[in-house]
Amino acid sequence: MDKIDAKNLTGKCLVSMPHTDGDFAESVIYICSHSSDGAMGFVINKRIKEFSFQDLAVELPFNFQNMSLPVNLYNGGPLERAKGFILHSAEYRIADSLNTGGGIMVSSSLEVLRDIAAGTGPKQRIIALGYAGWAPQQLENEIAANQWLITAATPDLVLGTNDATKWGQAVSSLGINFDNLMPSFGHS
Repeated sequence: MDKIDAKNLTGKCLVSMPHTDGDFAESVIYICSHSSDGAMGFVINKRIKEFSFQDLAVELPFNFQNMSLPVNLYNGGPLERAKGFILHSAEYRIADSLNTGGGIMVSSSLEVLRDIAAGTGPKQRIIALGYAGWAPQQLENEIAANQWLITAATPDLVLGTNDATKWGQAVSSLGINFDNLMPSFGHS
């Protein structure tokens, strides 16, 4: 496996450690932006079960009645949970789409939702409500404190893998057996 540069995590996934609890327990987070100003990403394996996209769609200014494929909503993170983001495959792009590399795009445009409703949108997509964010050096400090592992993000992992198995697949991609991992390391 290629060495991942922790100084630029854009387009990578964070995998929570087994001792993580709360909102990020067994989470996989896709990082769409990482710089000296901080980082932003989306939890990609925590589907919202309390309401559906169809519940949300009644508030949107176009018709979703003829939509053939289901659209899943995800709890993208604890910040701005009322704001929606679409992570999607790169065969579909509009001017608003941010290319984060590796075949994954991010958008917050209603145009993408309109195209999804019309059946002309991206082939693979998830809609995240909210996001995870880190202040400058915060994410780097959390990684150094053994709170996250870093893995490559593939369109299959981010957009195609069953939610219940994403965390396990991300862990497996690292070749790690968590039974042998300590939650913290000593410092000399």
